[in-house]
Amino acid sequence: MRRSASWVWGLVFVTCWVQAQTPASDDPLLESGIRASAPSGNEARGVLRARDQAVLASELAGRIVELPFSEGESFKQGDTLARFDCSAYQAQLNAARAASRGASEELAHNKQLAALKSVGRFEVARAEARLSEAQAQSQVYQVQVKRCSVIAPFDGQVVAREVQRYESVAAGAPLLDVVDNRTLEIHLLVPSRWMGRLKPGQSFTFVPDETGQPLQATVKRLGARIDEGSQTLLLVATLPDAKGLLSGMSGTARFAEFK
Repeated sequence: MRRSASWVWGLVFVTCWVQAQTPASDDPLLESGIRASAPSGNEARGVLRARDQAVLASELAGRIVELPFSEGESFKQGDTLARFDCSAYQAQLNAARAASRGASEELAHNKQLAALKSVGRFEVARAEARLSEAQAQSQVYQVQVKRCSVIAPFDGQVVAREVQRYESVAAGAPLLDVVDNRTLEIHLLVPSRWMGRLKPGQSFTFVPDETGQPLQATVKRLGARIDEGSQTLLLVATLPDAKGLLSGMSGTARFAEFK
């Protein structure tokens, strides 16, 4: 009886040890953002992604005084998405412009004196150097003032606001996550063995899970590397009309029977 019990406990120990030593499998679909089962037959899972999307960051440190768009709101290219308190930078720019005007007047005066042989070429050269320095300083502050406003790079919508109005942020801090849902592409992970059967311009059907409506898509390009673990290849496709669709939707692509 004791030998039988010892044998059973030994078997349980060995089984648990083997399970503990077995490495967990990595799911390349999860890593790529396509949370679905592996491709099978002539079907593959995919996700919609926007060509134009960005996390806009602050180019300078300062206090936000304007943040007009909230999550889900639409904006146009060129709209002001965020504005900082730039009174200090504006004052520095005004001072630099005044110094530039003074240096320009000094140079003109020295040139007149030089024509009358009242001053030498050294005085004229020094006045030119002071004018160049003042103009360069003015340009620096112009850039700083320009950075006080974050301008929309494309038409789109606000996905998330990372900051709030009146907050002070550091240079490089994320401000807004924006996306243009009119420029959607389909990203698929297809078996690498399909590589010889797929080519740009080829059509297939894509059915988003959220709508259930079949869409006609066209292969745009294939990825540059095969994932050695899952033996899958990235495929990017275009949609003729993305109306009513959102970035992040997932679905199933169905290809015609391969010969």
